[in-house]
Amino acid sequence: QLQLVESGGGLVQPGGSLRLSCAASGFTLDYYAIGWFRQAPGKEREGVSCISRRGGSTNYADSVKGRFTISRDNAKKTVYLQVNNLKPEDTAVYYCAAAGPTVQDMCVMTKDSYAYWGQGTRVTVSS
Repeated sequence: QLQLVESGGGLVQPGGSLRLSCAASGFTLDYYAIGWFRQAPGKEREGVSCISRRGGSTNYADSVKGRFTISRDNAKKTVYLQVNNLKPEDTAVYYCAAAGPTVQDMCVMTKDSYAYWGQGTRVTVSS
């Protein structure tokens, strides 16, 4: 059974950093694009970043460009989101999601493109 499990969230001060992880099981990660999304209280879920199946293509929301970095290790079946210089407005539950299987090395940050979702990890940025 395809499963995604996020970890690495927590409480951090403004300007701090975290590394979020998305561990995959039950399927071959190599054939799936992975997206990170977040949902703040009272707001819709939004795309943060995505990475293609081979890592050759990445995309970022304008609000996180230069601060967040997505990467993947298919051998470890894990996708990472390094989040730096965190701001209070980054506070949200962060979800990873898988789109595929696909042979294309591309990704999009459209929620409807992702069929498989994790349960989320909470990130709180506060002093």
